[in-house]
Amino acid sequence: MLELANVSTSYGQVSMLRGVSLSVKKGELVCLLGPNGAGKSTTFKALSGLLPLDGGTVSMKGADVTRTGTEKLGSLGVGFVPEGRKLFPSLTVRENLKLGYDASGCKTPFEARLEVIYGLFPRVKERIGQQACTMSGGEQAMVALARALIGDPELLVMDEPSLGLSPKLIDEYFETVARIHAEGRTVLLIEQNAEKALSISDRGYLLVRGQIAVEGSREKMLADDTIKHMYL
Repeated sequence: MLELANVSTSYGQVSMLRGVSLSVKKGELVCLLGPNGAGKSTTFKALSGLLPLDGGTVSMKGADVTRTGTEKLGSLGVGFVPEGRKLFPSLTVRENLKLGYDASGCKTPFEARLEVIYGLFPRVKERIGQQACTMSGGEQAMVALARALIGDPELLVMDEPSLGLSPKLIDEYFETVARIHAEGRTVLLIEQNAEKALSISDRGYLLVRGQIAVEGSREKMLADDTIKHMYL
């Protein structure tokens, strides 16, 4: 479903990712962990087309998308939840969701997809006519996830979705992600909250200084000394 093969990137003269390879198979929930500055968000930018690669390839659903524009990935069945939500603050919840729907190329009518979203996020229905900037951080996080899901993507890629949320909201958010995955969605979860991310993941990768340091099943990751030292 998703594969990064020997991906390298840089910001100017500064090397960021160095030969990163990872994969997410259809139906899996895979987490990418790492401390601040490890290159997690750079990985998100690289696979979403926001950052050109110095080397390597990115493939989605068997197609090489290394040079595919970000705006075209939604129509390939990929939904993105960027770090910091990146909602349009002056637009209403409905308008933000409509932008996500239009970018996806989804054939199901918008109103029908809205009903599905309401079932997942009842609060979104309550706030549908409200400007995004007037919502709480937890509500904005749900709208950002709803915007990624409204086009019915096969693959969901999330970058630090728990950032800035309270512990209670983090628990609720991860429960929602686990439910979305249980319904058959493939997910790459890029997270700093290792304990929560591993609790719902099938497999994981640990990124340290732009390189994959550890990879394996949830059980292997939880038992790894490096991860224990950093997080647990």
